[in-house]
Amino acid sequence: MGDDVVTIALSGADNTGKTKQLGILARRIGPAAEATGPLDAHDVRWADIKKNGMGIWWFETGPVQEVADVLAASYLQRSHHDSGAAGLRFMDRGMPMLEASLAATVAVREALAGEEAADRARVLLEPYAQDLRRAEAAEHGVVLLHHDDPMIGTTRALSHEKSVTRTYAAYQRHLHDQIHRLVAEDRFEHVIVIDGRPVVAVQDDLRRRLHLRAPLVPGGCLSGVRIVALGGMSESGKSTAGEYLRTRHGHARLKIGYLIEDAAHRAGIADPYAVASVMRAELLLDGLDRYAAAHHFHDRITLESLHEFDVTAELRRMLGDQLALAYIETAAELRAVRGTAGPRDVIDRDEVKAFRGAREIAGIADTVVDNNGSRLALERRLDRLVLDAAWPTVAPATTPVNHLGLPVPLEVFLTAFLERTTVGPGPLIDLLAVTGSGARGKYAHGWSDLDVFVIAEPDRTAGLRRALAEVRSELGEVKLGLTVLSQAECRAGAVTSRLLHVLTLLGAGSLLPLWARPGLTLPVPPLADDVAASMEAGVQSAVEIRRQLLKGTPDLRALFKVTALLAKVLLRFDGVECGGDAEALGLLIHPAGMPRVQRARTDHATAQDLAQHVLDRWVATMPTVKAVA
Repeated sequence: MGDDVVTIALSGADNTGKTKQLGILARRIGPAAEATGPLDAHDVRWADIKKNGMGIWWFETGPVQEVADVLAASYLQRSHHDSGAAGLRFMDRGMPMLEASLAATVAVREALAGEEAADRARVLLEPYAQDLRRAEAAEHGVVLLHHDDPMIGTTRALSHEKSVTRTYAAYQRHLHDQIHRLVAEDRFEHVIVIDGRPVVAVQDDLRRRLHLRAPLVPGGCLSGVRIVALGGMSESGKSTAGEYLRTRHGHARLKIGYLIEDAAHRAGIADPYAVASVMRAELLLDGLDRYAAAHHFHDRITLESLHEFDVTAELRRMLGDQLALAYIETAAELRAVRGTAGPRDVIDRDEVKAFRGAREIAGIADTVVDNNGSRLALERRLDRLVLDAAWPTVAPATTPVNHLGLPVPLEVFLTAFLERTTVGPGPLIDLLAVTGSGARGKYAHGWSDLDVFVIAEPDRTAGLRRALAEVRSELGEVKLGLTVLSQAECRAGAVTSRLLHVLTLLGAGSLLPLWARPGLTLPVPPLADDVAASMEAGVQSAVEIRRQLLKGTPDLRALFKVTALLAKVLLRFDGVECGGDAEALGLLIHPAGMPRVQRARTDHATAQDLAQHVLDRWVATMPTVKAVA
């Protein structure tokens, strides 16, 4: 065998997915990868053994020394096999598996305990020991474990079988014990614990480990890529949904047929629709993987359109939570009028899709999107689908009102309002948080508003209005800025940039609510989304600054606050987060300029000069426009 050939041996107990993982990897690498084939292809004795029943020979009739000889000869012949190709050789089960499987076999046949069975296997393999050590040294071994605990691993391995005999169950139990013994002896270069992870996550793990040893192995598999696959009958709105996801959420739109056919061509498969559905799903995965590797800047992909139930189910199994399945449900009468070739054409295409199991995809979809209403409703449902995957959720902690350092009348107001909206069998609200300067311990009487953020359902508005009327007098002259959103609006991201920032702070724990309904979880927009959305606040602030400057006498407080907001936006795009108004202005113009910032609260000329300075900084970020002659 050539020195330039790297041998990768993937080991593991039954149903760890060794064959599938090697198949996906070999298909991705192409002709430079060679599979050494199954063990029974490397010894002529297997033909008669299988003819008479492999299980019977293995566990009952075959002499133990003969079992050891057939297995050892097969492993060694496979190891010595040289096709003359350069690149990578993939083995399904490496040399340590010979010892593990033989030890498990004698443990069952001769009722031996683990160490006794291991010693017995070593004795049986002693005639081949030198050749076996040499062969094992020539391969790079990776083992897949169902779980760190061999007992749990055994249970998971057996759960994949339709029926299990007592002998086979005992063999699997011993096999897992023996493999874990070999792991403890460092007989494998890499140990990968599956622990319920989907196929692609394990494939990504495998590639990252092997890439350092064998550069022909890609460095990953769809890592960080989120995929939305769209299903539905003809003219249900899949293309409309796909285009919205492209323009609004930056998804790359890919056609399933193209990906399958391209992958099949690379693999030398003439008709990809003649192979089994599992293979077709693997071809689709290969096409996806190749696209993502070539377009590493795309981390969001839409697949259009799902027609086959079996392919979809297998794709779901392989990708796990990385894949979001959306089935677009639209009434037949609406779809009939959308078809450009007439209602009959829609019916004919539906029949083909129905034969392939397209309707059944709705049963395994993450969401069934009702497209019988307005386009706006469709888009909000798609927003929710995307953000459910992109934004994690968190159960917020809370803080007592007296930890905010607010004036006593405001504490009294908040306490009374919470009593009226949260006490009793049916709370009116889901969450209440003080935001702005009041949340940061920077509340200034006579200058600050009391800003309050509430999550409550729309049907609670009347009750909230009554509760507010009962306690509003506690505020005195303080202006209340009360913002109410529903959970649905938060989940769909139907919020302003300021409210997106509030959600980000709540999710990060930088802002603690005063009360949250038990069991409530909030979406957590990542900081990158928050920063990007603040561009909207920057635009609005620049417009408002001009409005104030063009007044004869600007509102000092309004001008100061909007100037500070624009300063915060400018700082954010430089990677600086600053919640306080004065602090943000000071950082932007220069720390030594803080006296100027403080004067801007009371002096019109200083406030206007400061606002113009910040506005000029904003305008300087815009592209220049040539003057018209």
